[in-house]
Order: sequence, then C-alpha cells, then structure tokens
Amino acid sequence: MDEKILNQLLAAAVKAGASDIHLKVGVPPIFRMAGELREIKAPRLMPEDTRNAAILLITSDRAREQIGVLKEYDGSYAIRDVGRFRVNVFRQRGTFECILRVIPYGVPTFEDLGLPPILATICQEERGLILVTGVTGSGKTSTLAAMVGYINSNFKRHILTIEDPIEFIHKDIKSSISQREIGQDTDTFSNALRSALREDPDVILVGEMRDYETIDIALKAAETGHLVLSTVHTTDAPKTINRLVGVFPSDEQNMVRLRLADNLRASISQRLLPKKDSTRRVVALEVMRLTLSVQECIRDASKTPEMKQFIEGGRDQYGMISFDQHLSALYKAGLVELHVAKAAASNPSDFERALHFE
Repeated sequence: MDEKILNQLLAAAVKAGASDIHLKVGVPPIFRMAGELREIKAPRLMPEDTRNAAILLITSDRAREQIGVLKEYDGSYAIRDVGRFRVNVFRQRGTFECILRVIPYGVPTFEDLGLPPILATICQEERGLILVTGVTGSGKTSTLAAMVGYINSNFKRHILTIEDPIEFIHKDIKSSISQREIGQDTDTFSNALRSALREDPDVILVGEMRDYETIDIALKAAETGHLVLSTVHTTDAPKTINRLVGVFPSDEQNMVRLRLADNLRASISQRLLPKKDSTRRVVALEVMRLTLSVQECIRDASKTPEMKQFIEGGRDQYGMISFDQHLSALYKAGLVELHVAKAAASNPSDFERALHFE
C-alpha cells in the first residue's frame, strides 16, 4: 500500500460517512458506518500492506525509526481538503494493525451534533469544572470541540487545550487559542496542566482526567478562578462523582467531595444510538447542573444515588435532563426505535411504563 492508495481509501471513508477505518491483515479494509463494522469491496490486506500503512501514518521520526520494535503508537494524520484522522498503530499476532478515527476539518456546532441549547448556557460559566462523560466512541471529543467553538465565537478569552492527540484544529475568532499535544509539546497531562496555571488561561481543556495528579490540579485550577473542561469515562453523573472521588486515598475522599460540590458546574453524559433510518447515529444525553440539592448529593456519599431524581426534577427550571427523559423525547420525535431506546434506558421497564403515562 503506497501513499496514493492509502489517501484514496481514507478519502472514500470520509465520503461514505465512516467514523473509523480498520486496516488489518487477512481481511479487506473495514469502515465503521452508523456504529456497525462493514468490510468494503477490496482485496484482503497482506502484512506488507499494513506495515507500509503504519510507516505512512506514523508522523514521528523517532517512532518511524523504531518501526522494527514498535509495539503501539498514537498520533494524527491529515489529508488536505479531505480531513484529519486520529491514528492508533499496534501489533497483533506479530503484524501491524491500524485504526483511524475520522476528524472533520471543521469545528462542529451544537446544532451539527444535535446537542440541546442548555450547553450554550453552561459554556457561559466563567469558572469551575465542566465534565463530558461517556464510554469510548460516544462523541465526547466532538462535544468538547463544539463547546470550545462556542466560547471562541462569543467571548474574548485565552483558551488553552491539552490533548492526546490534537484532533479538531481551532482558529482564533474572538478568543486566543493555544493547543498543546502530549508527546509533541509536553510530556504528560499533569505537567502541562501544572504549567498551564502560569500561562494566563481563562479556559483550560484537559483531554482526559486520567489520574490522581491530573484530577487534583484540574480541581485547583477550577478553585483558582479558571473554567476547566475535561472528560471522564463514566456513564452518568453519580458514577462520575464516585469515579473522581475513588481515585483519591480514602482519607482525602471527604475533602474531594466538598471540592467537587463547590466547583463542579455541570456534567454532560452521552451515548450514541443508531438513528431510525440507520444512516447515522444520534446522541442521547444526561445533563446535570449544580443546584443546592445536587451539591448535597455530591457532598454526602449516601445521597449520591438520589442525584437522578433531582436531575429529572430540574428539567424546566435548570435545563437538566435524564437519559430516560431524553430517550423518550428521541423516540417521540421518531429518531430512534422503541427497542433501541429501551435498551439504552437506565431501567427499561420503568422507561416503557413512563411512556404510557406521559
């Protein structure tokens, strides 16, 4: 596989609306379309094909020089007028496999992603912590990009991002944006975040809350008057609180709960579901905003499971919404099938019962 063939393949994936491309020995290239893996009509890939693709996709000179012993690599790849791709190269059964995530050139808007207007209100916060949560592949990066894009278009702020790797490229509109990539511009999230506090930021985006030190420094940044945006691999607000608290030693956990209760402004949890027409996927959300009742649920571990009822009850006044409420709205709008909504619901039987009483 040479550069021309690789670029043609990736261009075809973008044109077809694929979210991911898999290059694996023994099978044709595979596109993920609307959440499903589909082999394309092409010859099966040979070991030399995936090795050549890996060499082309690895943009780090140091990593390319070590191709003979390389076990895994994360990076990005761009094709002019086509798009950018998040790249992961790894070995499986002794051969190279390449997985690429499609990243559009343009920064998405809330409308592009089907996100509710309340996210614009949340982005108007001047300080505190805002988290976007969900499993891998649930669209967290796109949501964060839309949030940065909204701030950039509406406010004069210094936005500093720390990413691994940089995916969406932001151009200054009203804000000044500095984007730093792990490996290329800095060594670790925690090092970059510690340095960020001396770089006059108004908004700090941390690609992922990975460890104790990163979470602790992010909280300190929020406490000192910065707006911090980040992601966590959790499925809803209560699990997010418990995950962040659980990273800390037991003797610090009560204090961390108090810090989160004072500084967490919102948690946006999301899942991607197949759309009714099967052409793409649609996002289902849970939006939690900080209220006095939610604060108490964060402070007191025994009350954290009660957070769901306050989210559901805060829909009209605060713009909060639970997964089941949003799933019901998506079903009634004809965007998802009933069985899809039920499968994604927190409690499928309660969800179906509630549909009959609305």
